[in-house]
Amino acid sequence: MSQVLRSFPLSADTTLEICQGDITLEPVDAVVNAANAQLIHGGGVAAAIARRAGPKLDLESREWIREHGSLTHSTPALTSGGSMPARFVIHAVGPIWGDGDEQSKLAITISSALRLASNTHLASIAFPAISTGIYGFPKDLAAPIFFNSIQSFITKSASPSSIKLVKIVLYDQPTLDVFLTAFDQWIASQ
Repeated sequence: MSQVLRSFPLSADTTLEICQGDITLEPVDAVVNAANAQLIHGGGVAAAIARRAGPKLDLESREWIREHGSLTHSTPALTSGGSMPARFVIHAVGPIWGDGDEQSKLAITISSALRLASNTHLASIAFPAISTGIYGFPKDLAAPIFFNSIQSFITKSASPSSIKLVKIVLYDQPTLDVFLTAFDQWIASQ
């Protein structure tokens, strides 16, 4: 279970939290996996989720790819959470820094994961800092994209979302520090 360090009401029904902890231990409906297009859980957050979830995650991931093909920024995948407290994993492909149009692609990735959670009628979701690890997306640019994309999805959806809690769960102190600073600046601008 993570420690909540910041909280902000996005609407009368939905809260955004910034937390420090291990996303694989979050008791939410879904955790978001920072995935690659082929759902090969080789490193970073993906490897941690695969270890905690167990072999069922790899099996379901391979089945998903066989049935649907590669993931894109706008087409995340849904599998069970395996042995994790989370019931589901939403596998979302973030942009690689340097590929072009990264900021737009990250916003699409975040919104697409939220849309899948809402369409599945989930009430809570936890995100890692997608693309800010081995994909090289600068943390200080990513943080406000997360906040704005989440707020926009919750407040501007045509129909009310089932999502009541959105968490951004960060493990390492450097990433947490950047996101907390960006969050405080974002709140001040609201």
